[in-house]
Amino acid sequence: MKPAEYQSYMTDESGPLPFCPGCGHFLLTKALDRALVKLQLDPKKVVIVTDIGCIGLSDRYFITNAFHGLHGRSITYGCGLKLARPDLTVIVLQGDGGCGIGGTHLLNVSRRNIGITLIIGNNFNYGMTGGQHSVTTPTSGITSTTPWGNVEGPMDLCGTAAAAGAAWVYRATAFDKDLPDVIAEAIEQPGFAMLDIVELCTAYYSPRNQLTKLNLFDLLKSYGFKLGLVVDKPRPEYSEHYRKAFEQGKRVIKERHTIEKQYDHSVKKQTGIVIAGSAGQKIKSSATLFAEAAMLSGLDATQKDDYPITVMTGHSIAEIILSPEQIDYTAIDSPDYVVVISKDGLKRARTRIENLSESCTLLAEETLELPETKARIIKIPLMENARKEYKLTIAIMALAILLKHSNLYPLEALKTTISNFQKSSVVKVNLDAVTKGANLIDNKKKGGVNE
Repeated sequence: MKPAEYQSYMTDESGPLPFCPGCGHFLLTKALDRALVKLQLDPKKVVIVTDIGCIGLSDRYFITNAFHGLHGRSITYGCGLKLARPDLTVIVLQGDGGCGIGGTHLLNVSRRNIGITLIIGNNFNYGMTGGQHSVTTPTSGITSTTPWGNVEGPMDLCGTAAAAGAAWVYRATAFDKDLPDVIAEAIEQPGFAMLDIVELCTAYYSPRNQLTKLNLFDLLKSYGFKLGLVVDKPRPEYSEHYRKAFEQGKRVIKERHTIEKQYDHSVKKQTGIVIAGSAGQKIKSSATLFAEAAMLSGLDATQKDDYPITVMTGHSIAEIILSPEQIDYTAIDSPDYVVVISKDGLKRARTRIENLSESCTLLAEETLELPETKARIIKIPLMENARKEYKLTIAIMALAILLKHSNLYPLEALKTTISNFQKSSVVKVNLDAVTKGANLIDNKKKGGVNE
């Protein structure tokens, strides 16, 4: 027989285990080590995930990978690791306190059957923080937060996971002689496996309640919590099942386009542009085209959108920043240009318009009643001209007007962006809108701009 490559998965570098004398976590941790030795897994392909709590101190003592996070969230971290790297063996160590804090995560991992192994060190209280009661504290149990006895009933963790659809559930105690073999069996399950290991907290719960190894079994029996295998109903593991479904139903994924400089620009400093309109006027997508055209001209660009949770009603605001340098601050405190297309946009941006500086140019639909502002105002019949062409081009038309007036970068860059990045069915109408907008501002300049 070939000798085992790994005689232990624990490291001597971290020193002795940090548990109180007699703590059940010591037995659990040693049993996990023996289970890993039995399985002879590549430690580089194993991740032990923990969160806050005494059991959360365990991960540093193993030669495997480790992930330590927020209290109650270790299941989510483990699921994320497994979904991203299905080749990993993911083992989550969590206390009964963490199960209570992250109860919804227990329900969902059971329901989804994501292939992680959850090992619960269940000692009936929050041991790390002073022995407060948890979701598994027995009725009448004395803790620092239930000094007169717990009035709640304990949660059946195994029953909860089983009811949520867990494929493999087992209840054990830290004293079980076959615990390493049971842990190994849990790790080998293809889907989600939960192992509830009942143990003693020798610092708080056990001395406060005279709980010993002998009467621990009587306590479990009094609640009908049977030891051993609770559920063994194999079903497709989530990530594998998901990938198969994706392969069967996937479409050709459109490759993301690249943007390389083709034009020059005249922008000297970071420039903020706000376009305010209504939902359904293609504000966001038009702003994206405008920003991409700026990138095509060698500028850095950012976009931030503001809109309500409703669809096709209310305002739609896009904030665009253009800069010849890297953009580190993405808020627009004082816009250089503001475009207002509709009543919804005006209502949302009214306070901002009232506070615009004299250096700002305000381009607005001519029928809107604007508030008092120091900004330079240019009124254009946007709605009238958009109706003549195609009403959904009003934002592109307005941005073409802004671009022709400001000369931030060439109008041709916007046309190229539309031609290259939009669906063929809308390219022509949007190119026509750009030309229409450019002509409108040219005619406005010939006739004199309204200030």
